[in-house]
Amino acid sequence: QVQLVESGGGLVQAGGSLRLSCAASGRTFNIYYMGWFRQAPGKEREFVTAIRWSGGRTYYADSVKGRFTISRDNAKNTVYLQMNSLKPEDTAVYYCAAVRDYCVGYGCYASSTRYDYWGQGTQVTVSS
Repeated sequence: QVQLVESGGGLVQAGGSLRLSCAASGRTFNIYYMGWFRQAPGKEREFVTAIRWSGGRTYYADSVKGRFTISRDNAKNTVYLQMNSLKPEDTAVYYCAAVRDYCVGYGCYASSTRYDYWGQGTQVTVSS
């Protein structure tokens, strides 16, 4: 089992920045990808970004490319999401998630159904 705990959400004005953190504990040696998803009211959960735990290759949704950056600190078993130039449409609950074991491709790292472990979520609200 892997436990994920997010922190860092809050209220920010449009154009501002926030940094989310996701601390992983438990059997973290099995993790292949760590990802961030978000869900706005009345909408489906959507992929935001992911990082390969070993090697650090990153992947982004088009809507956040150039504004968001995912990074990891393997020593701390923590993944970060730096969000800059925030827009009101970024308002959502942000979830950290982990894929256990090997898999490849967009259908793996960008699909919420492929993730095995989830955090409780943290609210991000961007005011206009």
